[in-house]
Amino acid sequence: MHLAMDVLVLVGTMKGAFFLRSRDRDRWDVSGPHFAGHTVYALAYDGRGGRRRLWAADHSHHWGAVLRSSDDLGNTWSNPERATIKFPDDTKGELKQIWQIALDGADTIYAGVEPGALFVSSDAGQSFELVRGLWNHPHRAQWMPGGGGLCLHTIIPAGKRITIAVSAGGCYRSDDGGETWQACNQNIRVPFLPAENQYPEFGHCVHKIVRHPAKPDRLFLQHHWGVYRSDDAGDTWVDIGKGKLPSDFGFALAAHPTQPDTAYILPIQSDEFRVTPDARLRVYRTRDAGETWEPLARGLPQEGAYECVLRDGMATDGETPAGVYFGTRSGKVYGSRDDGDGWSRLVDGLPPVVCVKTVALS
Repeated sequence: MHLAMDVLVLVGTMKGAFFLRSRDRDRWDVSGPHFAGHTVYALAYDGRGGRRRLWAADHSHHWGAVLRSSDDLGNTWSNPERATIKFPDDTKGELKQIWQIALDGADTIYAGVEPGALFVSSDAGQSFELVRGLWNHPHRAQWMPGGGGLCLHTIIPAGKRITIAVSAGGCYRSDDGGETWQACNQNIRVPFLPAENQYPEFGHCVHKIVRHPAKPDRLFLQHHWGVYRSDDAGDTWVDIGKGKLPSDFGFALAAHPTQPDTAYILPIQSDEFRVTPDARLRVYRTRDAGETWEPLARGLPQEGAYECVLRDGMATDGETPAGVYFGTRSGKVYGSRDDGDGWSRLVDGLPPVVCVKTVALS
């Protein structure tokens, strides 16, 4: 298979970033580690307006969390003298981690951080401001950290509408560019709470949300205790996982690039035992918006695969048929170039993978 563009798979790990590049999605060149020894939880590519800019959020024990950019595909990186993402003094907030980078419009960049905050840049990343509408939301003081901290890990921008997810706060949406926010967690169940309060307005441990631009009101959500779909931009949710999957606990979730009814998840056995069910590595695909799910296992290990894939560890490319990629906590990266029907191991022996993103390069 010879593609019109190169596919670049950006892989963030606990000990640096690695970039995989291919023209046919069969043979891959690997570069890295970039930021050797640093944790890289967020990566993004900005191709708007003729840019060829990579963004990376690297974290070191010495320097903390820093947002860096590269205009030569990682050969050199910016080294800002001052942090571009910083909490204003009056908030008494302290940046612990940058969990997500998302682009919108011509120059807008969003960054989701720990502790549970959203920052926005209107000048292509030269400076960032705290989105105070979310920071000052009355629910925020009652959000509780999830297992990875109080992290804002999902950002879905679409002009004035912005959808975010916080662990453990839940799904929130703004329809006015971030000025005001509403909780969007109706019909999502938290089973460990008392029966009369199992559907709280907020306080949810949402693991990931994805959206397809062809159906902007449709969202897929992986919760700590279920898999859900919304057809009204998050106003209400319906359970699409219970009884249909080997487990409805998991982290990773990805949307098909061209088919809005198609999504991919990778179930994990349970909160207490965070490995693939029955030690079989299987991706599950729906082609009917969650009415049914099918296991995808060809080329993946089906014995002794005690693997875990984290919330940002799965992505799709924009090719036809679609490429699907995921990275494991054991340092393996798998890819499919046929919508997930068949898989191959692209690279092994990396540090634990925490982030996988894709880029099409002309």
